[in-house]
Amino acid sequence: MSKKVLITGANGQLGYELPRTVPDDYECILTDVSELNITDSAAVIAYVADCKPDVIINSAAYTAVDKAEEEQTLAAAINETGARNLAQVCKDNGIKFIQTSTDFVFNGKGCSPYLIDAPTDPQGVYGQTKDAGDKAVLEILGEDAFIIRTAWLYSAHGNNFVKTMLHLMSERDSLGIIADQIGTPTWANSLARAIWKAIELDATGIHHWTDAGVASWYDFAIAIQEEGLPLGLLKEKILIKPLTTADYPTPASRPAYSVLDKTATWKALGMNGEHWRDGLRKMMFELSK
Repeated sequence: MSKKVLITGANGQLGYELPRTVPDDYECILTDVSELNITDSAAVIAYVADCKPDVIINSAAYTAVDKAEEEQTLAAAINETGARNLAQVCKDNGIKFIQTSTDFVFNGKGCSPYLIDAPTDPQGVYGQTKDAGDKAVLEILGEDAFIIRTAWLYSAHGNNFVKTMLHLMSERDSLGIIADQIGTPTWANSLARAIWKAIELDATGIHHWTDAGVASWYDFAIAIQEEGLPLGLLKEKILIKPLTTADYPTPASRPAYSVLDKTATWKALGMNGEHWRDGLRKMMFELSK
């Protein structure tokens, strides 16, 4: 019999890629807030009792980094209370739980990739609420917890940096893009495949997953233009200028360096991440079809 996997946040980027990459022996139950409000403990208990999943993947999150500074209560409800509710129902029913997390749990002041056991020190509301959710999961599930942190996620679905850049490059003669924030662009399809592998192996603990390599947002934008032109996603090349963080202030601070060390996770899952340019090329080819 196939395993039932309940996926929250199905309208998001990861929620879109998970059913597209699902192995044959799994059945996906897709939910978003209209089907399941994860901030409502009673609703979570009732929904899980009805569908009886073997696994729950929590890909629901409040991810509007700047807006979170104003909507702290809502961000905490989704990122912390929601994670806590799901972890508790999994604990009570013997269900495997996958919690997705973020590079924003770190302060971004490092200069080498963040190890899995590096101390967290989130600088804004988004990171703080995600970190609180992760800690709730660890508190409830202990050694059975599985948390996977990722960064700079994009896909052909939803709103993300790649699609925003393609839109702006089609409208403007030039763009200024931040060049002093460093991370790793990650195709959500890659993360989805890693999660399915983790479920297959019944992996536990905290893990890091992004694609391989590093880039600034400026480098990422340059690559998007280079890939987009031959695919016909862009008609002509425009000038892309590097900016500093100081040139472009935002309500929430961004990590200056948010590269995650994936070594332990790649070994544990028996998977090596592909370079981010390869993932970008595949996603943009999908967009062009």
